[in-house]
Amino acid sequence: MKSLRYALHLLLILSSPAWANPPSTFAEAKVVAKQQVYMDQDKSAMGELYCGCQWTWVGKSGGRIDAASCGYQTRKQQNRAERTEWEHIVPAHTFGNQRQCWKNGGREHCVDSDPVFRAMEADLFNLYPAVGEVNGDRSNFNYGMVSGNQGEYGQCTTKVDFAQRAAEPRDEVKGLVARTTFYMFDRYRLNMSRQQQQLLMAWDRQHPVSAWEKERDRRISAIMGHANPFVTGERKWTLNYTPTGDGVQPALAAPARTTVASQAPVGAVLGNRNSHVYHLSVGCPGYHQVAPKNQVAFATEVEAQAAGYRKAGNCR
Repeated sequence: MKSLRYALHLLLILSSPAWANPPSTFAEAKVVAKQQVYMDQDKSAMGELYCGCQWTWVGKSGGRIDAASCGYQTRKQQNRAERTEWEHIVPAHTFGNQRQCWKNGGREHCVDSDPVFRAMEADLFNLYPAVGEVNGDRSNFNYGMVSGNQGEYGQCTTKVDFAQRAAEPRDEVKGLVARTTFYMFDRYRLNMSRQQQQLLMAWDRQHPVSAWEKERDRRISAIMGHANPFVTGERKWTLNYTPTGDGVQPALAAPARTTVASQAPVGAVLGNRNSHVYHLSVGCPGYHQVAPKNQVAFATEVEAQAAGYRKAGNCR
């Protein structure tokens, strides 16, 4: 049954043109990540990011943690310990703080005004389900080596040093974390400290690309339109590496996608990324009322529904 479910999801990835473009918002990215990347990982041996816990999917993109599967013990926040959250491996604060929009008004202002920030926030390579409590404890701390604090989450081996503002993930994901960080800093032309570079370069060497990391890269590249070159081996991070900024110009050009409603071909399907409701160009009065920045175009209703969207209730 599980193999059949995987085959059906794989067929959807390969056949659906709805994913020809990357998700354009964080909310959209979480739904896509669940449906197309981690759909069969809730019961896998790999588990979620920080503790390897299994979980049960709940709703559009959430999950309920199986603490017994990983020996997890709540440190302090019971509600967050019981659920999965979407961790930005490179925190939004880290990449946002290097954008002018963040200095002008923080995250909300960046979401409203900066297409590069929106691309970074929605980048699927940087997202991974994680125990909510550990996600919250990690906050926007850099990765580092943490002495002590062993067992603060039961058998989970991820450690957080609140005084030093550092988080050390379990060994099984240190390589993945390093190569994801290299990707984000390279693609979006970010600045990384020498100390952080040295640590992540060591993790990259010590923890080679796993079979799951390759598969994850393959699934995400089918949606994003490109792979992580630090996973495929096309690029190697070296000390004082000069980022390429490959993702900066495409992100700046993204607003060109927001002119769909003005053209309105017969049979067109237009989603609202905020409400996750879709409208038809014929029979749905809300079609021309979707704000340009919230428009997501689909070729068919099936594609919209596969992306987690539902039909507007006022369509005739």
